Amino acid sequence: MQENKPVLIVGLGNPGAEYENTRHNVGFMAIDALSPTDAIWKKEKNALTTKCEIGGHKAILAKPQTFMNNSGESVLPLMTFYKIPLENLIVIHDDMDIKLGEKREKIGGTSAGHNGIKSIDALVGKEYRRIRIGIGHPRDFASPIDPVDWVLGKFNTEQLKTIKAVINTIQI
Repeated sequence: MQENKPVLIVGLGNPGAEYENTRHNVGFMAIDALSPTDAIWKKEKNALTTKCEIGGHKAILAKPQTFMNNSGESVLPLMTFYKIPLENLIVIHDDMDIKLGEKREKIGGTSAGHNGIKSIDALVGKEYRRIRIGIGHPRDFASPIDPVDWVLGKFNTEQLKTIKAVINTIQI
C-alpha cells in the first residue's frame, strides 16, 4: 500500500431499498459499518462516497450506484479522480462459496464468477485487496433456490446477526 495516497474502500451491492439486507449487498453493509456515524455522503462518479480515517489511513468509502454487474464503471472513475494506485484499492463483497459468516482475504486472483468483481477486474486490473464475506450457498441450507435468487434474497434474523458480527472483524 502506498502510504502517501488514500485508500479506496469499495463495498459492492445494488442501490435501492429493495436490495437492503440482501446477500449481494454485504459490501454496502460493510461500508456502512466502517463509516463514521456523522459521515457526510455525496454522489460522485456513479457512487455514494464519504471520506474518513480508518486505522491511521485516509480513506474514501464508496458504494457504487451502477448495480453490481457494472461496479467497475464506478471504481475506475473514482480511482482516476483520486489518483488511487491499484494496491490502495480494497473491495468488499459477498462470496457464495464461503460459509455464512466466514471472511477471507486475498490480493488478486479470479472473479470466481462474481460479476461485480469481473467488471472491476476488466477495467482496473486484478491485483487489489479483496475482502470476501461468506453468504453460504443455497445447497448448504438444503434449499432448492436458484443461486441468482439466493444472492438477491434477504438474510433472516439469525443470518443477519452472523453477517454483522463478521463485518465487525474487518481491519483495514
